[in-house]
Amino acid sequence: MNDKMTQLWATKTRDDEWWSSFVTAPLGILASYCAVEVSWITPNRITAASFLVAVVATLAIIMGGTGWFIAAAILIHLSHVLDCMDGQMARYRQVSSPVGSYYDRITDQVQVTLWFGAAGYAAYVQTNSVTPVFLALIGISFYGLRGYSKYIALEIETARNPAYPVAMAQRNTVEITAGPTMGLRVNLAWFGREQRKILAFDEGVFIFMLSVALVFDQLVPMLWVFATSQVFWGLYRSWRRGKSIDENRGVTLQKK
Repeated sequence: MNDKMTQLWATKTRDDEWWSSFVTAPLGILASYCAVEVSWITPNRITAASFLVAVVATLAIIMGGTGWFIAAAILIHLSHVLDCMDGQMARYRQVSSPVGSYYDRITDQVQVTLWFGAAGYAAYVQTNSVTPVFLALIGISFYGLRGYSKYIALEIETARNPAYPVAMAQRNTVEITAGPTMGLRVNLAWFGREQRKILAFDEGVFIFMLSVALVFDQLVPMLWVFATSQVFWGLYRSWRRGKSIDENRGVTLQKK
């Protein structure tokens, strides 16, 4: 493997989501191999392209029908590959910025809302029942709660201890445990461990889950899984963060 590919692999997010880890992120690296030397292709433009493709995928879901659903599944994956590419290119070129990271995360949140909102509408058209619409709404709301509780907790902890974000960043550092330069046995062990991430039901799982549901035209069962999983994880993580805030408060009082 040449130096360029080695450097690109090093830009892969250390703790990628389930489907991103071994599908969309590696595809993004392959695409980046050709794109990183093209000056007019910038990380921010890739972010914009990813969002535009996500909007087109949303419209395809709304159009309905087997052909449009399959097209949407392909476009959703293309959007996610581009979503992986923007960060990889920024890190490779050493031009990462807080603004770029901000817009990348904002568009990620909006995309999930668009896709599952469209899926709820398409399922409503198919079944003439409002249940899929409510399932989509519940899933989107509690998925948003996962992120909202995280940033509220971060704000509270930082107000109490300005060094908190740095400490958390250091604690959450993940080492690369697989890659093209490592042996087959190491990579197979890594692949097996990664499968546990499917239970997190994060964005990477959504890409896979929604795409399969579109290809096989099984939107309603998918929406039930989506809503149920997000209610569980939204409530559980909110409770865990609240408990952590209370525990850290006790530690702070003891130090005083």
